[in-house]
Amino acid sequence: MKKLILILSLVFQSIYAFTQVNIVVNCDKDDWQYKIDEEITFSYQITSDNISLKNAEITYEIGEEKMPNQLKGRLDKLEGNIKNNKLSKSGFLRCTILVTVGNKTYKGLATAAIEPYNIKPTVSFPSDFKEFWNNSITETRKIPLNSKVKLIPEQSNEKVNVYAISFENDKINSRIHGILTVPTKSGKYPAVLEVPGAGIRKYSGNFELVDDEIITLQIGIHGIPVDLDQSVYSNLAAGALFEYPFINLDNKDYYYYKRVYLGCVKAVDFIYSLPEFDGENIAVSGGSQGGALAIVTASLEPRIKYLRCNYPALCDITGYLNNQAGGWPHLLNEKNKSRNYTDKKMETIPYYDVVNFARTLTQPGLYSWGYNDEVCPPTSIYAAYNVINAPKELFLVKETGHTVTPIQVQKKNEWLINKLKK
Repeated sequence: MKKLILILSLVFQSIYAFTQVNIVVNCDKDDWQYKIDEEITFSYQITSDNISLKNAEITYEIGEEKMPNQLKGRLDKLEGNIKNNKLSKSGFLRCTILVTVGNKTYKGLATAAIEPYNIKPTVSFPSDFKEFWNNSITETRKIPLNSKVKLIPEQSNEKVNVYAISFENDKINSRIHGILTVPTKSGKYPAVLEVPGAGIRKYSGNFELVDDEIITLQIGIHGIPVDLDQSVYSNLAAGALFEYPFINLDNKDYYYYKRVYLGCVKAVDFIYSLPEFDGENIAVSGGSQGGALAIVTASLEPRIKYLRCNYPALCDITGYLNNQAGGWPHLLNEKNKSRNYTDKKMETIPYYDVVNFARTLTQPGLYSWGYNDEVCPPTSIYAAYNVINAPKELFLVKETGHTVTPIQVQKKNEWLINKLKK
């Protein structure tokens, strides 16, 4: 009997695990873009598999992203419209539908863009910004690369050699580690530097461009090898590197991201040291934290010819102090403001805010994101994008959040190949 009960329990758990409540939220304009004070109607439709929604609790929240909600309430239908919404400034207005079934809550959302190309950054530009970074780069380049390159036979094949690499960064014994892929065929090749999203984890290299004979260098930023057991990274994430974007924020010379930004510059030096590199055609590519690092690297290193960036983090961090969404890692939002809103930390932030690197870009760039990003708010992203004076293309997939769709990956690779091999 006990065995039968256990089997039935597992069956029911399996059915429940595959149960899905689908919530589609939409705006009444196809492009989700509106004028200031233009009326916005959000529509929603809720469906499910395997379970009844008869007793489901349905609620909604509407507000400017990352700001207190303007409206919230209950809904008594599985589909309908929520009318008479508007925003009286440039920004993003988000409608979130929450459906609670039993002890589980499902979420769907749509985010209306209100004159996004008029969003302005709030972060200040230090008068010695360029001097600070030029001096920092000069100092770190006094340290030789002292590169180490080790073939990984089990990942290599007839088309590509794969290497675990490292090089000295901003001080002796502070190393940047990564995975390098190089075409086996004799010749000179263009290169892509891939800079990482947030987190502490292992890397295995990028093989998407192997058939196109492009060198790739995928780096980590934390000064540790990128091929260790996952438990090492998990322990660091919960221990010494917990909340690493907050480390030494009170001193611009020792803030955590200083060694990171300089490490990206040294990664360009490393690529230029490769005998297989063609010495000219190089791009930098990344998303989220990597999107931020892509902009930073291109700004600091004029040898970068092309920039590819998804939903960049670290944009307009001070937005929260001016009643608009600031960028990840949300140093000054309601949760973190009390510990970071100090004179010394506020002095540091502008030297690392991506907006100020975006101001100085000269390279052509491909950018991509969606309006539903809850990690890197589009308000903060547009604050940086709007100050870029270099040639720029935006591949918008408005319904997406903090994720990359197959079409974005395809667009990225096609763009990089076209630029680097034209």
